[in-house]
Amino acid sequence: MTAPPPRVGVVGAGISGLATALAIADTGGVDVEVFESADRIGGKVDASPFAGVDGVDEGADAFLARVPEAVALAHRVGLGDDLVSPEPVGAAVWHDGLHPIPDGLMLGLPGRVRPLATTGLLSWRGKARAALEPFLPRTSTDSDSIGEFVRARFGDEVHERLVDSLVGSIYAADTDRFSLAEVPQLAALANGNRSVLLAARRQRRAQAGTATAAASPIFATPRGGIGAFVQAVADAVVEAGGRLHTSTPITSIAPDGHGRWTLGAVGIEEDRTFDAVVLATPAAAAASLIDAHFGDAAALLRQAETADVIMVTMHVPAEQWPQHLRGLSGYLVPKPDQRSVTAASFASQKWGHWRPPAGGEILRVSLGRDGQPVMHLGDDEILSRVLDDLDHHVGVAFEPLEVRITRWPAAFAQYRPHHATWVGNVEAALPDGISVTGAGFRGIGLPACVRSATSVAARTTAHVLTESA
Repeated sequence: MTAPPPRVGVVGAGISGLATALAIADTGGVDVEVFESADRIGGKVDASPFAGVDGVDEGADAFLARVPEAVALAHRVGLGDDLVSPEPVGAAVWHDGLHPIPDGLMLGLPGRVRPLATTGLLSWRGKARAALEPFLPRTSTDSDSIGEFVRARFGDEVHERLVDSLVGSIYAADTDRFSLAEVPQLAALANGNRSVLLAARRQRRAQAGTATAAASPIFATPRGGIGAFVQAVADAVVEAGGRLHTSTPITSIAPDGHGRWTLGAVGIEEDRTFDAVVLATPAAAAASLIDAHFGDAAALLRQAETADVIMVTMHVPAEQWPQHLRGLSGYLVPKPDQRSVTAASFASQKWGHWRPPAGGEILRVSLGRDGQPVMHLGDDEILSRVLDDLDHHVGVAFEPLEVRITRWPAAFAQYRPHHATWVGNVEAALPDGISVTGAGFRGIGLPACVRSATSVAARTTAHVLTESA
């Protein structure tokens, strides 16, 4: 009699859990089953019809295209020919008015002198301080704080108006408390280089000399939005033989005494014992599942911190859209200038496939970041604050035709300094056969989540096949 194949249970059907399941299913020889507590897949990713457009993202709207993982996954699930890139429009930072983001930046770090010297975003004192950077001695990265490092190299203005605006917007972060090592583009410039500006300039010149890099888009997304991407991955999991359960909360994970794991699940009566389990959930959720048997690992997981974000999507009538906003993809607001809005995306100018068929513009506005709670606000107050801030920033009292408010509580993992050490400690405290993956651990963006998921899938597959041999 042939022994049944080993089984892996994946908890969480966000992009990390689904990418893990697909990688396991594609390997062959292992059964994989995904459990999701919500009635939908996607986790922190979702898209829905808005302003006559079939799928407008309610969270992230793109992924890095110059790293291979997400693009490769898109091709695997049949979306490779459906990827689009943003329109060639500029972005701005608001500081007593809108200022174009200077050319030559790398996540806010200057890589060219002239754009920095001519921008109206920095005062002459800020420019003079930044100009000293090539002459400063090497700065230690031991603190692993983005803010501490950038302030030491370029001064407060470059940090607050450029680096923190950009990085803080991407990660909903306070960069004074965010790990430098966990932002690869910044870490690559900071580590091993005396001058960041000179290193950035060398890197930009090297990239400019690469025809592929010069021609390829920086960001991409499927026409149906990131939500369509997640759905395509879920469909591929099922097509590859995996099973997917929604509205099925996992309540516990317990060893069965024979090297396997039993999942307590709501709504499923059949066998729920697995040779390995992958927790593709936020750290707090993972902690609650393992606390009864692995308290040390659970205690470490509970140390993780997060930030809340609210996304307000509006359909603005064409007659209200001012000419001075044409040709822009949106703007960022530096922390010292923030009242409620942290960033505004002129979504239908940024993405050609999001232009409302009835005309007008789609505007996506973000509120909330690390240290800036927003979940206590009611919908009416949220909209009032957004409209007031927009009037303050761009001089228009918008009267939107349609409004959608999406709340993302605890959605953005905050990578505190020395985050990698914490991750290593978590993984060391977990027993063989239980792994964690997701945005809380080894990378926040979609490509990083896919890369981590693929790595965990490979280790998990090797483990269960070895144990079953």
